[in-house]
Amino acid sequence: MKADRIIAFVMAGGQGSRLQPLTTARSKPSVPFGARYRIVDFVLSNFVNSNIRTIYLLVQYKSQSLIEHVRKSWTISPLLQQQFVTVVPPQMMSGEYWFQGTADAVHQNINLIEEQAPDLVAVFGADHIYRMDIRQMVDFHLANRADVSIAALPVPLRDARGFGVIATGPDGRIAAFQEKPANPSPMPGNPDQAYASMGNYIFSTQILLDALEEAKRNGETDFGGHVLPRLLRTHRLFAYDFATNEIPGIKPYEQRVYWRDVGTLDAYFDTHKDVLGAEPVFDMFNPQWPIYSSSYQGPVARVLGGELRNTLLAAAVITHDGCRIANTIIRREAVIEEDVELDDCIIMDYVRVCRGARLRRVIVDRHNIIAPGDRIGFDPAADGQRFTVTEGGVTVVPAGRVGYFARDHQGTLRRSYSE
Repeated sequence: MKADRIIAFVMAGGQGSRLQPLTTARSKPSVPFGARYRIVDFVLSNFVNSNIRTIYLLVQYKSQSLIEHVRKSWTISPLLQQQFVTVVPPQMMSGEYWFQGTADAVHQNINLIEEQAPDLVAVFGADHIYRMDIRQMVDFHLANRADVSIAALPVPLRDARGFGVIATGPDGRIAAFQEKPANPSPMPGNPDQAYASMGNYIFSTQILLDALEEAKRNGETDFGGHVLPRLLRTHRLFAYDFATNEIPGIKPYEQRVYWRDVGTLDAYFDTHKDVLGAEPVFDMFNPQWPIYSSSYQGPVARVLGGELRNTLLAAAVITHDGCRIANTIIRREAVIEEDVELDDCIIMDYVRVCRGARLRRVIVDRHNIIAPGDRIGFDPAADGQRFTVTEGGVTVVPAGRVGYFARDHQGTLRRSYSE
């Protein structure tokens, strides 16, 4: 069997409650990452680079920011009718309710599968930072005559208790699912590791259609909790070892098997450290497997002065004399004034950090002005009165009012209404 037609459903409706306040006005997949990306850009880039370009993005909570990002950044080609990234909100065709779970979300859009008539359907999450050649997983699926293949991440056995664990036989066929088990089953031939489900699935189309209809009759709404455990009793389910996935252009100093869940503020903050440094754990520059995002047409960054170490600057950033910046990521159109100190910070778009401010281990969401001389990140109790402080000691300044601040090409503060 060969798969000439593959379509993808990307589950991008995540509420992201553990990322508050970054998700106050946007969904989790729309949260900015690095100097120029959104979280959703990683899964979309993986599909496009894998030549799977019929992509439905299923959205739900606070979706406008994500819709605008896709509209501006992910137009593939209007000339190729089966190559697109399109946003699909709940259509409510089978009832007046939102998506109730992953399986219900796909079932509510079952007409899209029927219209496209693909050989295989990929159902992937939108919440993780990684590179993956999905075609290699497709080849695995076909070689094993699988009905369903599930991407599996090898994790140390001692850490597997916090994951949904997949128990397999030597051939990779799944024998059982274990939800956060006290005694997880090790990988075949590797007693020190276990397979953790990545929540990424490939289905043979008719198997998926039949399973969705049965799930609807049974009142089942979720793939991981309902549909897959039931299919395990009657069908061929296999675990695809993510550690075998080969990406071209990976540098010797990178962590070859890289996958991060950025579902909490501390995990989100810590993952940014992986893209910094002369030899980053996850190097965002890979011409052979690029991460695509906004084609922002603004000017380049301008370093008018200051001391910068281990710092990423996005387009149209300005740094002034006397500022000292270390281990920091600064997104587009931010202004760093004189005598500012930033250490271990994430400064998002359209932020101005005014003269003399001191920030340490701080995330500043977009459309903010940090007052002259302000100190954030030095006194958790005081910071907690104004902002969110995580268990790991990161202070998060929520987004300012959209339209509150931006800078024109002459450096003048003006209202901006762009998301």
